[in-house]
Amino acid sequence: MKKIAPLPEIEDEQPPVTPLTAEEARRLRERNPQVSPWWVIGWQSVVGAGVAIAAWALSGRQNVGWSAGYGALAVVIPAAIFARGLTGRFASLNPAAAAAGFMVWEMVKVALTVAMLFAAPRLVTDLSWPAMLVGLVVTMQVYWGALVLAPRKSKRTDE
Repeated sequence: MKKIAPLPEIEDEQPPVTPLTAEEARRLRERNPQVSPWWVIGWQSVVGAGVAIAAWALSGRQNVGWSAGYGALAVVIPAAIFARGLTGRFASLNPAAAAAGFMVWEMVKVALTVAMLFAAPRLVTDLSWPAMLVGLVVTMQVYWGALVLAPRKSKRTDE
């Protein structure tokens, strides 16, 4: 049998992390407020409805509008269930529970999205796949816009 040589000790070249004081943590939270998942879901709903109406108006076909709307719903409904799961009572009991909860709810969200896409041909009459995918992709991209447009606290002048 071949013997494996032990790994050489790696010296830590970076200084140790210093914890923030309560005041530094407060200022950091004020400069970078959390964005509510419900804020993002609200905007996804608005944009999804807009995409569905635009698809209907531009194509002149009702089924194209319903298809785009269903694509938007395939994003909004799973995201709402995910957000509800993450903001529940037990979601932040401890870091391990929060991490496990995040992974579980993310899997639920993905599985529900896939299930909705598989069910689309049975639920939407004369489904237009391109319109549904446009509704899905545009609504999914709202995450970025909602983060940029999220309400921020006003800057304090005493700093």
